[in-house]
Amino acid sequence: MMNYTWGIMRIIAGSLSGREIKSPKGYQTHPMSEKVRGALFNSLGDVAGLSVLDAYGGSGALSFEALSRGASFAQLIDKDFAAVQIILDNIEKLGLGDSVKVTKANSAAWSENNLDKKFDLVLCDPPFDKLNPETISKLTRHLNPNGLMVLSFAGRESVPPVNGVVVVDSRIYGDAALAFYRFR
Repeated sequence: MMNYTWGIMRIIAGSLSGREIKSPKGYQTHPMSEKVRGALFNSLGDVAGLSVLDAYGGSGALSFEALSRGASFAQLIDKDFAAVQIILDNIEKLGLGDSVKVTKANSAAWSENNLDKKFDLVLCDPPFDKLNPETISKLTRHLNPNGLMVLSFAGRESVPPVNGVVVVDSRIYGDAALAFYRFR
């Protein structure tokens, strides 16, 4: 096992409820709080059978929460080596190897090389200081026609416009906010 620092998070609900996972520490990632993650999945409702693209994997918590609640598959992307190692450790610990694929890459580069990949749910939880609207807009091409994209951003900011989709909902949770997008 690699020598990297990590914290502990837990899965909130579903078949993996209460299970602990590791989360990378440091400036490269910012794990979504349990409160916001819970609010996100309460807002989404039933995710059973959905495919998920987790464009900023971090710890994998968003994907693992979706899989715990019945999502069928999750593709995680993260460019940080330590984050990818933690995600892989978490997948092994949770026994999710068959329902998850992890790619070490920049989200924009992954998108350019995987134009044919489509998902029901695209989750974007980039570090707040590294929100790149161009990359977020590129990720919309991976939405299925009735798919939903959710973007986490700093609560003090206004909802970021994303090309090709419209905001269907937004919510503020203290320092964090969520915007929900669909095709026009």
